[in-house]
Amino acid sequence: MTRPCKAVLLAAGHDQATRDLLLSRLAASTVVEQCLANVTAVVPASDVIIVVDEHDDQVRDLLGDSWTYVVQTVQAGTGDAVRCARFELEGFDGDVLVAYADTPMLRASSLRGLRWKHELKGADFSLLTAIVPDAGDMGRILRDEEGRITEIQEASDLSNESSAIKEVNVGAYIIDSSILIPQLDEMAATGEHRLTELAERLIAQGRTVASYAILDVDEVQGINSDAELALAADIVLKRLFAPIHAIETAEISFGTGGWRAKIGEGFTIHNVRRLCQAIANEVTVSGRERQGVVIGGDRRFLSAESVQAATEVFAGNNIPVFVLEGDVPTPLVTFAAPQLRCAYGLVFTASHNPPQWNGLKVFRADGSLPLDDETKRYETQANRLTQADVVALDYATAIQVTMAMEIDLTNTYVEALEEMVDIAAMRAAKPLRVAIDPMYGTSQLTLGMVLSDARVRAEFIHERHNPLFGGHSPAPDPESLSTLMTMVKAGGYDLGMATDGDSDRIGILDENGRYVSTNELLVLIYWYLHEVRGLRGGVVRNLATTHMLDHLAAHFGEESLEVPVGFKHVTAGMEKIDAVLGGESSGGLTIRGWILGKDGIFACALVCEMLAATGKSLTQLLDDVFAITGRATQIEIGVPATPAMKVEVPRRMTAAAPTQIAGVDVDRIDTGDGIKIRLVDGSWVLLRFSGTEPVLRMVAEAATHERADELVSWVKGFAGA
Repeated sequence: MTRPCKAVLLAAGHDQATRDLLLSRLAASTVVEQCLANVTAVVPASDVIIVVDEHDDQVRDLLGDSWTYVVQTVQAGTGDAVRCARFELEGFDGDVLVAYADTPMLRASSLRGLRWKHELKGADFSLLTAIVPDAGDMGRILRDEEGRITEIQEASDLSNESSAIKEVNVGAYIIDSSILIPQLDEMAATGEHRLTELAERLIAQGRTVASYAILDVDEVQGINSDAELALAADIVLKRLFAPIHAIETAEISFGTGGWRAKIGEGFTIHNVRRLCQAIANEVTVSGRERQGVVIGGDRRFLSAESVQAATEVFAGNNIPVFVLEGDVPTPLVTFAAPQLRCAYGLVFTASHNPPQWNGLKVFRADGSLPLDDETKRYETQANRLTQADVVALDYATAIQVTMAMEIDLTNTYVEALEEMVDIAAMRAAKPLRVAIDPMYGTSQLTLGMVLSDARVRAEFIHERHNPLFGGHSPAPDPESLSTLMTMVKAGGYDLGMATDGDSDRIGILDENGRYVSTNELLVLIYWYLHEVRGLRGGVVRNLATTHMLDHLAAHFGEESLEVPVGFKHVTAGMEKIDAVLGGESSGGLTIRGWILGKDGIFACALVCEMLAATGKSLTQLLDDVFAITGRATQIEIGVPATPAMKVEVPRRMTAAAPTQIAGVDVDRIDTGDGIKIRLVDGSWVLLRFSGTEPVLRMVAEAATHERADELVSWVKGFAGA
């Protein structure tokens, strides 16, 4: 945009009740703050003028002294309110955006579209319009056969014919500053004080009047009553759960497993640089520059390019970089951060997401994932940065001056892993035959080295570099392991193992090719660590993981701890109770003394050790453990999550919480992370919206498959899925 623009935000209200509504909260901010945020996304804050009521100090107290305020002494209409800014606009040659402080649902992109349309059309006056199903008392836009605006009719002046019109005046305008105040002065002399009357005057004078159409009717929601505030709150919730804002602006947003986005939309080299600059700033502020960072990438599209771009940014900020050569598994980066005493470890990966995604996982100096307050700092700062804010040093130069060093830690990682598993037990036992599917990911080299050292006969499939992952998501779920299942059944293998795209999650098949759920595997490994290895301590699981772990811990006289979803919570919980094992039903685990993150390579080696040390098959071991814990069946389904569901499901639970499900009394309902309903018979059901996908996950666990299925059927009906 080439023309300068100032903004006038009308925050005086027409009475105290409407002014009070401006201070009402919508999610993390107030109504007036949200409106101001939208305006300042289009016009610099230094060029914003806020009109307030003569007797109202609340808005000024809330917003602070850094803004330019003008006072409206008499409530004489919107045109009069703009006239109050005449001295601040005096001598200004450009355009003036006029917005209302009670329309927080307007998106910044709509105001930006209005400004573009005004400038490109060379208009004297432009306004926002929208097509709405129920226009109510909103002003209507009348047009001629060629689509030109001929009139803006107020609801009180509507004819029968115009009352059927669905296009309405939303209430945001851009006016050429050279005509704004002079025209308003002329209107005031004739008793006209509304901006719509200004539009009609300009139309009558033959001036150019343009419009920009809003397509999302939620943006039209104003706030002039408590009922409208409640409707706006629902819209805010929908937007929080539906990542429309992130799609519009390609903003960086962390989920439970780091930052992930579609390549070319949110995941771009530009965003990689901005995020790395934000993390580099964190390193600098904390005085840890000399520690450096370690960076690696998996086999996805743009991972190698992202490693290079990230290296250039950190090197440009005088922060040494250890660049891990080739494509590497995520656990190796988790291991490398504390091994090299780095401030951070970074790995470019989107884990098990589809091939069109990529992302970044960030690990702290000890190898743990940063908690929510830390990732919020990264993303907030990154989203404020422009490309001009990024400091970078060319990669070749960074290597030449040794600000960046390419290293290979594969052997170091493998040697450390082999200190954690019993290689001797595997060598001494009857040689195991295992089939392994790395799902075109990054585990083959390291896992192959460990199993070879242990004399395990391992045969790999899908091991070559294929960034399309065979055309599906590299997630080690039963639906994706049909080839491995057939191979194990037909080949007489002792075990089938799979790892996801970045090798931090696993999938296990028993000697018959049956998929062993991670819930079953976690119970089995905890039993093995406690009873065979002799390790003492409790267990940590997330709230979607089997309660059989709790039963086994109770049998051992050990502590069990439930934490929210996200492996960072699992490792934090392990430290809290000094647990032996931490895991989650989605395929991740670690043990005390190993890295503070999921490691599918280590988990596969540990399963092989367990079979070798006990001399039993997985089927036999599971029978032994279930004799202690009893059996439980878990069913999980996911359905597409619409914005409306994300508002309605929690509201319905609040309004009509169940006291009984399928004939069994409810014990309690927890809402700390999703909605988990615990029943008196020990069964439970969880509703939780995914933090990385637009999906509602429903999980139920009960003593029998039939009972778990009943719970899932109930929760589907409850959620309207």
